[in-house]
Amino acid sequence: CSSCWLLDNYETAEGVSLPRSTLYCHYLLHCQEQKLEPVNAASFGKLIRSVFMGLRTRRLGTRGNSKYHYYGLRIKAGSSLLRLMEDQQHLAMRQQPFSQKQRLKPVHKVEGMTNGTVAGASQQQQQQQGSGNVDISTQVQQYQQFLDASRALPEFPEIDLQGKSLPDGIELEHIKSFQLLYREHCEAILDVMVNLQFTLVETLWKTFWRFSQSQAGDATLAVHDESEKRLPKSCLVLLCKYEPVLRWSRDCDNSLYQGLVEILIPDVLRPIPSALTQAIRNFAKSLESWLSNAMMNIPEEMVRIKVTSANAFAQTLRRYTSLNHLAQAARAVLQNTAQINQMLSDLNRVDFANVQEQASWVCRCEDRVVQRLEQDFKLTLQQQNSLEQWASWLDGVVSQVLKPYQHSPSFSKAAKLFLLKWSFYSSMVIRDLTLRSAASFGSFHLIRLLYDEYMYYLIEHRVAQAKGETPIAVMGEVSTQHTHSKNK
Repeated sequence: CSSCWLLDNYETAEGVSLPRSTLYCHYLLHCQEQKLEPVNAASFGKLIRSVFMGLRTRRLGTRGNSKYHYYGLRIKAGSSLLRLMEDQQHLAMRQQPFSQKQRLKPVHKVEGMTNGTVAGASQQQQQQQGSGNVDISTQVQQYQQFLDASRALPEFPEIDLQGKSLPDGIELEHIKSFQLLYREHCEAILDVMVNLQFTLVETLWKTFWRFSQSQAGDATLAVHDESEKRLPKSCLVLLCKYEPVLRWSRDCDNSLYQGLVEILIPDVLRPIPSALTQAIRNFAKSLESWLSNAMMNIPEEMVRIKVTSANAFAQTLRRYTSLNHLAQAARAVLQNTAQINQMLSDLNRVDFANVQEQASWVCRCEDRVVQRLEQDFKLTLQQQNSLEQWASWLDGVVSQVLKPYQHSPSFSKAAKLFLLKWSFYSSMVIRDLTLRSAASFGSFHLIRLLYDEYMYYLIEHRVAQAKGETPIAVMGEVSTQHTHSKNK
């Protein structure tokens, strides 16, 4: 039973603490291992308090980075959880007195081991690889160096009721409960993601949305009893049709997903192990079906909002992992002197005057701008610059071209138009190289794919910055517009 598991692994002690989210993370893994139906975070909190009477919570850490901790609780010396945490090279909270002024680091990053036995985990990994999935949660330490695990969830705003009257049966207390539960839910998602426990996201969604197979659902709500007390499912359903709550949920999701992208892929050009890339792509592929399934008894209005944000998140993960893959392939080309010399030789044979003549009919770009870009490109190639130097050059091109539109309402339109023109010009150059049967065609094709993809990435971030939104929110808007045009 869960109470026995808590008693087997934790004990009370003075002057120590454990992050609340870490305990819940351990519990979810225990349930997954034992094939048990987990209760949600709120119910789990009640269970802990019933086992360890008089337990207190404190919010620790700097503003914006603080987390709730259970004060006076530690992992038992003989527990496999503690041994794993020490293996992960994290300080055990039991050894950290409160007098220390440094920010207390949450002790997670230990998930994926089956009760401390590596053999069980590797067997699970083999099964998953056999089925086409890559389980990397058993080697968190190995892969965590590629993440930016220091990021905390940004503060969420208050729900703006926009002067709208509350739905019948809804009180302000219900709104506050929803906000609090949603915040706890998002913090739990961030914690399992940092620990590369991707499959637990589905579990968290199911517990938050009170998932049950039966439509009636009342009998199965026992598992969600603590959440029921804080916010009955009937009220949750009513709030899922209320415009201010829908808008707030979308904004929170965009904020959460942007944070998760920056944790998983902090630098799109930095090499990432293929197993991690594959795990992220598999996760992205599963997102929509997991979410739709977890929300099967939730009003369509909320499902649509949630799925739109999740799809923007999934698409961003797919694009960034593709961009990363292209970057690593291009790195090899840019470091090869013989290939660079061949590319220069082939590029000097391209009839750029003819390219500009044909392209200007469509793009209407100034001759001197195109000529400068051509010269800069050749010079940067000649200098055998690194991928990072090329990225800096591309960033400079974007800044230069979009400078006249800074703080202008037409910035977004100008940025997207530049992206089309850039793509059109580069396709014309590739066409010329193809017709000339250039020896370095393959290298150019690869570089062109990378630079187009990186330009998209840069423009996406510039547009988001100009709008004062996250890139995820901007991509979500595109998805919404696409859905509306399809439905017309």
